[in-house]
Amino acid sequence: QVHLVESGGGPVQAGDSLRLSCVASGYSHSTYCMGWFRQAPGKGREGVAAISLNGRAGYGDSVKGRFTISRDDAKNTVYLDMKILGPDDTAMYYCAAAQVCHYKNDAPRASESYFPYWGQGTQVTVSS
Repeated sequence: QVHLVESGGGPVQAGDSLRLSCVASGYSHSTYCMGWFRQAPGKGREGVAAISLNGRAGYGDSVKGRFTISRDDAKNTVYLDMKILGPDDTAMYYCAAAQVCHYKNDAPRASESYFPYWGQGTQVTVSS
């Protein structure tokens, strides 16, 4: 059974950086496509980033150049490094896994419908 646990969220100030982690268990992490999503209050879930088995990454337009997704398969962990955070980044952040990555313009897509396995989320709150 796929189990994902996120950590690293919390309250930060605008302009700060933060690293989120997601530890996976119950499956062979190195064979899965991984993604990060977020959901702000009153809004739908937004794809933030996705990373393929060989480390190729894709990003949502709102985070390109500020966020970096990475994976350490030896630790069954995927990371989301976030820089220059602003109040619009306030959201619950979710880690997700899929057996196959889907691509757009040669980059993995963080599209909710492609990811069947989800963690419980970690809250990030950015104050101005």
